[in-house]
Amino acid sequence: MGRVVHKYGGSSVADADGIKRVAQRIVATKKAGNDVVVVISAMGDTTDELMDLAQQVSPLPPPRELDMLLTSGERISAALLAMAIANLGYEARSFTGSQAGVITTSAHGNARIIDITPGRIEESLGEGHIAIVAGFQGVAQDTKDITTMGRGASDTTAVALAAALEADYCEIYTDVDGIFTADPRIVPAAKQIPKISYEEMLEMAACGAKVLHLRCVEYARRYNVPVHVRSSFSQKEGTWVVDAKELDQTMEQAIISGVVQDTKEAKITVVGVPDKPGEAARIFETVAGADTNIDMIVQNVSAVATNRTDISFTLPRADGARAMSALARMKDEVGYEQLLYDDRIGKVSVVGVGMRSHPGVSAKFFSALADAGVNIEMISTSEIRISVVVDENLVNAAVTAAHTAFDLDDEHTQAVVYGGTGR
Repeated sequence: MGRVVHKYGGSSVADADGIKRVAQRIVATKKAGNDVVVVISAMGDTTDELMDLAQQVSPLPPPRELDMLLTSGERISAALLAMAIANLGYEARSFTGSQAGVITTSAHGNARIIDITPGRIEESLGEGHIAIVAGFQGVAQDTKDITTMGRGASDTTAVALAAALEADYCEIYTDVDGIFTADPRIVPAAKQIPKISYEEMLEMAACGAKVLHLRCVEYARRYNVPVHVRSSFSQKEGTWVVDAKELDQTMEQAIISGVVQDTKEAKITVVGVPDKPGEAARIFETVAGADTNIDMIVQNVSAVATNRTDISFTLPRADGARAMSALARMKDEVGYEQLLYDDRIGKVSVVGVGMRSHPGVSAKFFSALADAGVNIEMISTSEIRISVVVDENLVNAAVTAAHTAFDLDDEHTQAVVYGGTGR
């Protein structure tokens, strides 16, 4: 007998028919002789609707109460799914995150998992039940309040439970047939990737790929949990995210595994920063103090005449106003000249472990963008990734050009997004 964790996204359980379809898939897995644990997201756009409702009531809802509200969507899905499974003759038990033993930090809206104590889940499985866990939520270790872990964190809940329960693997069900070489909504000729390493998937998730939550992949790599990404709308084999050692070593690694875009970033430029030790540190300490993560950083060469320099960096667009406010308050302290803000940018990245052994990847990437008329504003690299910042309106053209340049197009098939969201 095996042990499997399933996770179903909001598009998979968007309505009653979707919940019934998911219930049939879960029961089929149970009939095959497996212990089954299910992590469920809120139905369709429920979380967005609850957030809109909260903001109609209060422009700044208290974080604790907002978490209490937002977690109700997953609890509704879990209870309805348990009912649908009961109609098929199997017994299911639904659990909140706290009942499932998901222990987190107390940061409302962005809590992190500290520990999983799945005693009640183990007990339920021992009694032959199917366990259903409300995703993206837990309980704070110190305050005992209900917490949420950020959008998309049901993936992380699923992988964390799979690790704690020593499951054979974790299946992430979404509305696409797996992980593709590009977003199928932008590049219909994108190829499905049969297997991909944790390392590559981490880079793709960090660069904007929405199919898997970044912290989910980090957790899977840390505890070596195989993750199978597949569609709940078809029976097709999906994409396995595994340790690099498990990839087919008899085949030469493709240079580029995928092209990823992120259109939810902004760029801040601090103009005329005195070029002396410690000024850059003060700027980034200020940004960090505003609880903002920075992505790409570029500092210009200091002008000889003024001994001043410009520092540009990118950050999540949602954090832009907070970072700008924090930097404005320390203008006199640092002595910079002005702040510039641009939220009409996008990031395009090519990712692949094959670039380690293939020279000329940057040249091919930049040439493809030039031929497509796309100007590069910033560049950042890692051992297996090259990222560029471009005008937001040119992101799709850049993705398409790079995808074609690295021979990733598949003219014989067309990727399908069943639910229309890619999650």
